[in-house]
Amino acid sequence: VQLQAYGGGLVQPGGPLRLSCAASGNIFNINNMRWYRQAPGPQRELAASITSGGSTNYADSVKGRFTISRDNAKNTVYLQMNSLKPEDTAVYYCYADEVRRGVTVGYWGQGTQVTVSS
Repeated sequence: VQLQAYGGGLVQPGGPLRLSCAASGNIFNINNMRWYRQAPGPQRELAASITSGGSTNYADSVKGRFTISRDNAKNTVYLQMNSLKPEDTAVYYCYADEVRRGVTVGYWGQGTQVTVSS
């Protein structure tokens, strides 16, 4: 299974940006889909997650500004980011998992850079 993320770029503070991530390949049944982000440094932060049933969860730092959604028919997850702040600057990684023979298998996308700057 491969994850392809796209939609990153340079945006001014207060602006919007939408990320997309599509899963392809030998997909069985995608369960959780998530967006992580990593600013310069070792720490990768979970920004938002969504289950196959549509339940969502957000980091406090993005709550009220970011919205995660998914299209199960397309195996695609989206992250709508509004009111962006310079501190949102990071590489954003998508993640998906599925259960194969009782084992949870996770997949990562390649990351897309989001830069918030005037």
